[in-house]
Order: sequence, then C-alpha cells, then structure tokens
Amino acid sequence: MRSCFFIGISVLSLLILSPSYAQEEPSKTIEEEESAEVFLEEYTDDFQEKFFEALKQKGIQNYDRAINLLLECKRLDANSVVIDHELAKAYYLDKKYISAQQYAIEALIAAPKNYWYLDTLISILDKQSNSIEAVKSNIPFNENKLKENLALIYYKKRKYQEALKILNGISNSDFKDELTLKINDSLNKPLEQPTVKSATFTVENNESTTEGMEMNIKNQIRLEQYRIVEKTAKDAVEAYPLQPYFYYAYGLALHKNNKNSQAIEILESSLDYLFDDISLANKIYQTLADAYTKINNFSKANLYLSKIKPGF
Repeated sequence: MRSCFFIGISVLSLLILSPSYAQEEPSKTIEEEESAEVFLEEYTDDFQEKFFEALKQKGIQNYDRAINLLLECKRLDANSVVIDHELAKAYYLDKKYISAQQYAIEALIAAPKNYWYLDTLISILDKQSNSIEAVKSNIPFNENKLKENLALIYYKKRKYQEALKILNGISNSDFKDELTLKINDSLNKPLEQPTVKSATFTVENNESTTEGMEMNIKNQIRLEQYRIVEKTAKDAVEAYPLQPYFYYAYGLALHKNNKNSQAIEILESSLDYLFDDISLANKIYQTLADAYTKINNFSKANLYLSKIKPGF
C-alpha cells in the first residue's frame, strides 16, 4: 500500500505543493522529488487508505462520501494543502460552492503560484456568477505569478479583454509578450486580415525558436530516454507555456516513468492548447488511455480511445 501511495500522492504533491503548476513551475531536481517521497513516509496507513478511497469515491461521483473521507484526512493532517484542494474540487463537483470556495482560497493562500489552485477557484467563482474581484482581498493577488496564471486562465476561457487587463498590470517577460501576442491575434483575426498576417508571422517566427528543443525531445523519445525527456520537456513547458507538444512530451515521460496521476493532469491540460492538430491529439488521447489503464480506470481509458481519429 505504501509504494502505491508514493506513486499517487508524491506526484500529486509535486504538482500541487510546488510553487507553481506544471505548465510554468520551476524545474525540480530528481533529488527534490526523492526528498518529497521520503517526507511522505510520515503519512499513516490510515491517512493513505482514506485519501485513496476518497479519490475513488469522487471518481464514481459519490461526492458526499469523498468529502467525508477528505475531512477525515484533514483531521489527520490539518495543514495539508493537497487535502484543501481536493476538498475544494469535491465540494465544487457536489455543487456546494461556498464550501468549495473556502477551501480553494485556503489552498491558494498556501501556494499562490500554483496554477491549478487558481484554476479551481476561478471555476467555482464562475459557477456563482462572480469574478476574482469578489475574493481579491482574501488572496495574495499581488503575487506576479498568480497574475500570470490568471491571465492564462482567462485566455483559455476566451476572456481576452480580462486577460489583457491582467497582463497590463504585471512586469514585462517573455510570457507576457507571447500571451499578449496570442490574445491580440485572436481578437484581430475576424476583423483585420493585414494585422492577422503580421501577428501570425510573428507567432510563427517566435515558435520557430522551439524547433530545436522539439527535435531534441523527439530524439530522446526515440531513444526511450524518458527520465531525460521528463526534465527536458518540463523545462520546455515552463519556457513555452502555450505549446501543446511540450505538454504531450512531458506527460508521456511521466507515464513512462510510472507517474500516471501527474501524467494525466499534464496531458489533459494540453488539450486546451490544441488547434486542429489531429495527429498530436491522437497521441495525447492514446497516452491518456494508457495512463488511465495503468491506474485501473478503464472507463476513462476507453473514453480517450474513442476520441482517436483514424488515418492521422
């Protein structure tokens, strides 16, 4: 049971306890990952069993049972930000948005740079027809990384003006320049063809700087050097947070390194950045199916297998 727990909770905590989410988090060394696993040895068997049973109950939509189990985990470890986030998600799925919001805020306060905590909070606020303004004073809103994550969330939701407003309030960076260009391209495309061409050319020219990195990762995958791929692709995701191939490569490496829960998180997030790339989508769906099969979630595995389009 303990080894199974390491695989599940360690990758979950590496994704969730880290200063920022996997798309943009600073690279962790293998030594840091091993240290995290050693720390997790302090969890009791009772905690482990309740936690995994909670995830199972949430997966079969038995949200009340999942929440009760997570609250028991919370009593065993009152300071666990992982449990706060899982409670926020479970309450959200159970449509208990006030409680969900409370735990999402607690998680974000503990780790303000974490993309997924903020993403969960925004989803909860959206369900209540609220905006970030409703909780701005309750979270570390002045954290620059939090604002970057917020702008990216708005971009993914096609809330372009809101995203630009947030970007205007953060310091200059490659991330800010790239996302601003993407947003302006999306805004201008239906209206001004000359502007679109100029913006598209700039995007393509910018993305061409990733070609060497992508080729390097493909060669590493061909040689099945998945520990190296994991590190290289993780750095690529951090440097180019809008490029879906790097998410795929990172997720594939995590899966091959038997970190399937984390792989699923990364691969599913990559789908938000796909634009008519059916071949890459098929690869992502196949890897998701493989990862879900490894954790014995065959219904999800079959769901993603059904999405694969033949002939690409």
